Amino acid sequence: MRPSLDTQFAVDCVIINADIRTLAGAGSLQRPSAVAVRGNRISHVGESAALGALAGKNTRVIDARGRLLLPGFNDAHVHFMEGGFALANLDLRDAASPEEFTRRVAEWAGRAPSGRWITGGGWDHERWPGAPLPTRKMIDSATARNPVFLSRADGHCALANSLALNLAGVTRASADPPGGVIVREPESGEPTGLLKDAAMNALWRVLPPPERAEKLTAARRATDHAARLGVTSVQDVLAGDDVEIYRALAAAGELKTRVYAMYPIARWLQAAANPERPQSGGGLVRAGGVKGFCDGSLGSATAWFFEPYLDEAGNRGLAGEEMFPEGAMLRRVLECDRAGLQVALHAIGDRANFEALDLFQTAAARNGERDRRFRIEHAQHLRPADIPRFGRQGVIASVQPYHAVDDGRWCGPRLGPERLKGTYAFRSLLRAGAALALGTDWTVAPLDPMLTLAAAVTRRTLDGKNPGGWLPEEKLTLEEALRAYTSSSAWAEFAEREKGSIAPGQLADLVIVDKNLFAIPPEEIPTARVALTMTGGRVVWEA
Repeated sequence: MRPSLDTQFAVDCVIINADIRTLAGAGSLQRPSAVAVRGNRISHVGESAALGALAGKNTRVIDARGRLLLPGFNDAHVHFMEGGFALANLDLRDAASPEEFTRRVAEWAGRAPSGRWITGGGWDHERWPGAPLPTRKMIDSATARNPVFLSRADGHCALANSLALNLAGVTRASADPPGGVIVREPESGEPTGLLKDAAMNALWRVLPPPERAEKLTAARRATDHAARLGVTSVQDVLAGDDVEIYRALAAAGELKTRVYAMYPIARWLQAAANPERPQSGGGLVRAGGVKGFCDGSLGSATAWFFEPYLDEAGNRGLAGEEMFPEGAMLRRVLECDRAGLQVALHAIGDRANFEALDLFQTAAARNGERDRRFRIEHAQHLRPADIPRFGRQGVIASVQPYHAVDDGRWCGPRLGPERLKGTYAFRSLLRAGAALALGTDWTVAPLDPMLTLAAAVTRRTLDGKNPGGWLPEEKLTLEEALRAYTSSSAWAEFAEREKGSIAPGQLADLVIVDKNLFAIPPEEIPTARVALTMTGGRVVWEA
């Protein structure tokens, strides 16, 4: 019997003639052809003829024309506000040489008003012949009127010009802070302008904070960018006070992206004072988590390892500044967990991951059983013996496949074959029973889900030198990658009952892709584009 056409039964939108992968149910790739939406939720999933009958005179009917329909992508690790600013800042990530780096900084400075800070960056010296690190001498002559502070792609080191160093009071006499390094000229001891991890704080303290209006503009850029790419949810791992900006956009009807926000762990008391917890709250913006740092990054040679880097004698990386003094991080993790906050820890090197797992194990033992969903952000380099601990301890591995195909160009000689056995170990983590949540770390990597999916299933490095995949035994299937990007990412933010699959009752966060990702060669996935993005039943992007 066909449903009645009475308005009380009519739906707001029906998508018909779609190739739907619901990602609902383990091991299931159901393939209905239509979805009906009432309000902000999916009301029916079925066949086009039956669900088309639910359309009333005010129902929008979208003909997918056989294209792929998926749950909206949920990026489990972004710096959303930073991304919005980066879209309008100096972008150096594709600078292919020191000379190009210098030229582009000079061109930008030539257009900047005198005295205005020049920020942004995203430079990657590993792209340069011989991989030399930049110095202030490369940019000083062209930037004498402007303080400059340009981050490396990974955000764990940055280059300052002489004017910026003077404003921050960084001199030859400045001591390295715990968890940071002021890189110095070997003979004179003068700062080169390069600051690693906690050493960057001296510059952050004198950098003028953006005005509220500037933040609103940046957030609009970020949410528009996400909508074009089919990213309907993001987990902003260092949102802090930006939560208020996202809520203001949501109240104005301008936010097109769901945001799960975390606070820096050093400000956990502020997060704990907020009655919101990760399991509670609805709408577009939620909070309830905190994030801390156990170490730095591989690209900046500050990721914390048990053994030294092979290309830097004696350097085992750095424990993050929040690990000091000894016991400080454990106290914070215990208190945050006791307060019901979700705790995520950044860990890249094998020592950092070991320490993070130990911190979580101790907190769970002392605070007792509950559904806490501890997370390790990145989980990049693991000792094989530590991989099963993720499953045993119920720790979520929040990983970024694009980093693997980026780092895979150069990290082998830095780590050696033994340590590579636990590098970006996606399949091994799944096999060990870990929940795997995919993200990008935008702006460190592009926000485009197609690039992330391709990296996960092909592991082809960006230099084209590993056509069969770098460490190919750790590849994911497309279905595994999609689940980790949707339903598992929802699990990582306590939202699996709300989103992550196409099923009645779930939020109507949906994307139509112009190519069938299951039918094209995996290496062609980056050529696919999102044709339509729907967040909460509202079409927020349409090609």
